[in-house]
Amino acid sequence: MGDALGLAKRLMAAPSVTPATGAVFDEMEAMLSPLGLDVHRFVAGEGAEGTPEAPVENLFAIRRGPEGSKHFAFAGHLDVVPPGDGWTSGAFEPEERGELLYGRGAVDMKGSIACMVAAVADVPADAGTISFIITGDEEGPALFGTRAIIGHMRETAQEPDLCLVGEPTSVNQLGDMMKIGRRGSVNIWLEVAGTQGHVAYPHLADNPLPKMVAMLAELDALTLDEGTDWFQPSNLEITEIDVINAAHNVIPATAKARLSIRFNDLHSGASLSKQVADIAAKHGGTAHPIISGEPFLTPPGEFSDIIAAAVKAETGIDPEPSTTGGTSDARFLRAVCPVIEFGLCNATMHKRDEAVAIADLDRLARIYAEIAKAALKT
Repeated sequence: MGDALGLAKRLMAAPSVTPATGAVFDEMEAMLSPLGLDVHRFVAGEGAEGTPEAPVENLFAIRRGPEGSKHFAFAGHLDVVPPGDGWTSGAFEPEERGELLYGRGAVDMKGSIACMVAAVADVPADAGTISFIITGDEEGPALFGTRAIIGHMRETAQEPDLCLVGEPTSVNQLGDMMKIGRRGSVNIWLEVAGTQGHVAYPHLADNPLPKMVAMLAELDALTLDEGTDWFQPSNLEITEIDVINAAHNVIPATAKARLSIRFNDLHSGASLSKQVADIAAKHGGTAHPIISGEPFLTPPGEFSDIIAAAVKAETGIDPEPSTTGGTSDARFLRAVCPVIEFGLCNATMHKRDEAVAIADLDRLARIYAEIAKAALKT
């Protein structure tokens, strides 16, 4: 078994605020090549830096097993969110304090990627094909990250049979939860146009705010569903209202708002976008959606049983299969093969002084090794 702690430190010491590039991928390649993996790095995206279309670095690495053997993939991201201020030690200076390792990416998700690399050292080369799907743009727009790697895998006929994403899914202790699906996500920008004017002469203006208020009230009152066997109820949240009005005596010309919907498999991004657009039009407004992902489910079965058995053997815990939380790149990978997420405890992800229990790194590496070996036998 490889040195998960040492590998985690190497990755965490390479600053990689999204979109990640350069040094952190150099470290990743240096870890994988000695394990017999062929590493392919490439950049996708041609926009200006700081835009959603900005270039993104990606990595696909593969160690081919005997002809006809199964192909199991580990997937994750090397980019991290900005650390912010107030860290006890440097965000990109991994530091052991007591039983914890501190630094940005400790759990989300350089720690898990280190465990994946450590695990492969314990998987015999003749057991089957192992690959790594690693992007530098999961925390960002996710336009040219995992989706671009999927394109590469399809072009080269290297799609896996099963894929494990190392997102931090555990809640209170390592192994208590795995994600077998995720809700979909759509953000919708709303606008109502009016006519600017003096508040003392409302008959000469057209105030868009009452229309926007009525629109939002109707949207907020919606009950989208009551949930399903595996998904919690869909929810619509109003996230922004803006009129950009600097004067107290002016009726504004425009009212804008934004909402976010997390939805289960009773809906699609398109169906919800139309429902919102119809309500917006009813109140004289427009709606412009961006669909981030559709809901998906990997039904409990052989793959989840493999993960549960490996977790139980190492921790004594039966992981709860869940679909809660936000989105991940599993929403793209599910179009390639069955995908499940399992990783470290998520209590400190995206927080100042992000940290992982050092003992959990070795535990997770052993779990990942057993999952890979069992998956390649299926």
